[in-house]
Amino acid sequence: MNKKLATRVLLGLFALAVVAGLLFNFLPALSNLNSGNQGTTALKVNDVTVTTQQLESVRTQNPVLGQATTGVLGDDFKTLIVDQQINQAVLKEAAKDQKIERSAVNEQVTKTRQGNNLTDNKAWTDALRTAGFSDSSYREYVRSSLAIQAKAKAIQDAAPKPTDAQLQLYYQLNPQAFQNDARIVGREIVVATKARADALLAQLKGGSDFAALATANSLENKERGGALGPVENGAPRAVAQVALPTEVGAAAFALTKGGLTDVVTSGGKFYIVKVEKYLPAATKSFAEAKSAVTDAVTTELKNQALEQWIDGLKRAAKVEVVDSTWKYSNPTVAVVDGTKIPYAEVVSGVVGNQQFSALLQQAPADQAAPLVNSYLKPGIVQQLISQYAAPVIVKQQNLALVGSRAELLSGLTAYGAKDVKVTDADVAAYYAANQKQFQTNAKATVTEAVFKDKQQALAFRQDFRSGDFTALASKAGATVSERGDVTEGDKKLSDPLDKAVFAEGRLQAAGEGSLSDVVDNGGKFSLAYVTDLVKASVKPLDEVRSTISDTLLTQKKQEASNAYLKAQLKTVKTQDLLTQVLADQTKRVAAEKPAATPSTPGTSTTPGTTPNSTTPDTKTPSTPGNK
Repeated sequence: MNKKLATRVLLGLFALAVVAGLLFNFLPALSNLNSGNQGTTALKVNDVTVTTQQLESVRTQNPVLGQATTGVLGDDFKTLIVDQQINQAVLKEAAKDQKIERSAVNEQVTKTRQGNNLTDNKAWTDALRTAGFSDSSYREYVRSSLAIQAKAKAIQDAAPKPTDAQLQLYYQLNPQAFQNDARIVGREIVVATKARADALLAQLKGGSDFAALATANSLENKERGGALGPVENGAPRAVAQVALPTEVGAAAFALTKGGLTDVVTSGGKFYIVKVEKYLPAATKSFAEAKSAVTDAVTTELKNQALEQWIDGLKRAAKVEVVDSTWKYSNPTVAVVDGTKIPYAEVVSGVVGNQQFSALLQQAPADQAAPLVNSYLKPGIVQQLISQYAAPVIVKQQNLALVGSRAELLSGLTAYGAKDVKVTDADVAAYYAANQKQFQTNAKATVTEAVFKDKQQALAFRQDFRSGDFTALASKAGATVSERGDVTEGDKKLSDPLDKAVFAEGRLQAAGEGSLSDVVDNGGKFSLAYVTDLVKASVKPLDEVRSTISDTLLTQKKQEASNAYLKAQLKTVKTQDLLTQVLADQTKRVAAEKPAATPSTPGTSTTPGTTPNSTTPDTKTPSTPGNK
């Protein structure tokens, strides 16, 4: 059984220990792959033993954490590994009062085996052994994980119920979560052939009654005059876009002012839709949304209770480092209103960042570390400061916001932008200032003739009036190329010829098309024969109004939120200690680095050996929060 499969099997179980995303702050593959207490004791967390084998297993099984064991990133990774194992240990101890039946353990083990095609006993045993488990120790890990899950659920179930003020504010700040879909009132005609559809569309454009034609011709809904929805009180009920085939729905819902679609093909049938009324998406009333609002706020209250419980467990933890190899440093990286933020939370944010993973694939750890310290960690610290300040601001402002720190920050962000509006004048001004953004480029079908001599090209342009352009240009000595469908600026033509066709406006009518000016094309001379020319145009304001409004609303909300949070953070006492923490780390890591052994002339060093080193005498931390 390979190591990758064993790891995947076990990772399937770790979800048991993650409740509301708050229990472990697990990162990809960052897990205790050997949770038994067998091996050399590395740490004692309250009454729980953490072994060196457990810690090493986390490092070796994780694709990121295994990339550095020395230097700044190696020190960071050690801090994170130890901190996460401390978190797991305190949760394990806190859940000791939960009774988990053997049948529940057996059920989970069976699911894991079946889900990973390990029903064969030998394959299962091999997978466990590869990951450092016996069957009994693995079942104990399952039992412990289920106990943590049960304890966390009990904490969540004891959370207070939402108040009306909390519900009302959540509804006010999250209107996008309670939107009715856009709908249309309309009718359709569905026929089996395009020829029939084209004929019916011509009749409709000529003023024929849609309902009458639908009743006489449509394959669908003919009994109700083609009405898309059931007819109630003489009028069709509005329907959402999902009620129509994809292509048909897209065409119909583009008619926000009403009207007829062209013939639309879908599923071998041909559709015409008449939109009688377009009903844009709108926010549900509070009464309509109350059930969903209650569910959302209840979840936030549970998350808040769970986070506060875990914070308390971590603050009260007593940690003793037994194996000096796993001495670690987890200093306070910031202080918010007296609450200390441990450095491990910064490292957790680094390791979970996709940019960091990409960086490690491109640069060695020692080269990546300065970039991480300069560009990634400062932003993470500021985000953590904002999150830790969120509960303080909510209390100061007496706001009916609830949730975890991250959820409270999100709520404050929405609160700061709650009064933002976009006016018609805003939309018009943006449209006027950004015309190119809404421009549809010119396009045409182009044939290019290239002459060696300019006079020859000019003479051909003067003489050509109609006929087969390709044949006549070739006869006149040109090399002719069919460029096909060309859009302005798509580089199918040389820049001078593209400009001559689309920008200069001096096309000369000739036959069924027109001729461009003759242009110098790298010592040769080109002209284009242009047909099916569609000039560049700017989409009308009504067509792009919704897009502009959404763009402006997002921008203005971001600006308002940033200004509000910046002002509120000034009312909270904060300290950013990252610079000092990193300076101390640099000195400590340098002191721990083994000194190079000078080579003696005439002697050699056996490849692969390392000079002896002594672990620096550092103070053993007593609590996980401020090392």
